[in-house]
Amino acid sequence: MSDRKGEGSYDGAEQYQKDQHRFAKDGSVKEKAREAADALDSDEAGELEKARKETAEKRPG
Repeated sequence: MSDRKGEGSYDGAEQYQKDQHRFAKDGSVKEKAREAADALDSDEAGELEKARKETAEKRPG
């Protein structure tokens, strides 16, 4: 791994981007979207909504 560091990690960002492209291409996106939709319709829905609200409250702006 190179020494490309500073205000973040260039190597880490590059690897993240590669992983995201691979994920989008392998067809997992639809599967994960279905899992998320199913979770919103399950007993887990209340907990997910609570987490969403807590996260939204911490957002700047």
